[in-house]
Amino acid sequence: MAEPTDARSATRARIVEVAAGLLAGSGPAAVTTRAVADRAGVQAPTIYRLFGDKDGLLEAVAEHVMATHVAAKQAMEAAAVAGGHDPLDELRTSWFAQIEFGLANPAVFRMLSEPGRVRQSPAAQSGQRVLESRVHRVAATGRLRVSEARAVGMVQSAGVGVIQVLLTTEPEHRDPDLAESVYDAVLARILTDPPAHADAGPVAEAVAFRTLVPRLEALTDAERGLLVEWLDRVIDTP
Repeated sequence: MAEPTDARSATRARIVEVAAGLLAGSGPAAVTTRAVADRAGVQAPTIYRLFGDKDGLLEAVAEHVMATHVAAKQAMEAAAVAGGHDPLDELRTSWFAQIEFGLANPAVFRMLSEPGRVRQSPAAQSGQRVLESRVHRVAATGRLRVSEARAVGMVQSAGVGVIQVLLTTEPEHRDPDLAESVYDAVLARILTDPPAHADAGPVAEAVAFRTLVPRLEALTDAERGLLVEWLDRVIDTP
């Protein structure tokens, strides 16, 4: 007789939670089938039936940990939008939260840094959309001097690089100011001066105007597409 769906889901969730604890405490080597089965109160074949093998279990654990982290980020983003918070403050908070997550979850970070896994991870893709949303809100203020896509790529790649460098450095030798210094360097490249103090220039204005194009319902899809093409030409012109 097949196991009821609810019971199967509960068993799967229990196994993932146990494996996540082992992974966080002792790394991937500690996530053995025997250890997980003993702590989760199941037989080893159950793990193979639900996850295929140890790699399948580790992928499920990484996805679970990342999904929990992203859910918290999504809640923060929704609250920030509803509260009208400064998008630059929110972007900074998100940056340091991501650095802390990577350092606290090195095994998950390394697994989800593999290009193939990132592309197939719903949690990683959700995290990407949160970052895109935050950068989009910065663009709407007229502060971006580069395209939204370029800004997202720079923030994301810089964050991955900082985490990688810190994880490969002995804790006592880590530069405590590295994350902030790199973040400030990225901002200096992607932001203009505040409009109240200086002319942001046509590129920043084009980036800001581009955020409004989807809401220009008086235009046809073709007209909106053409407008985006024109704005992108302005944005990408050195």
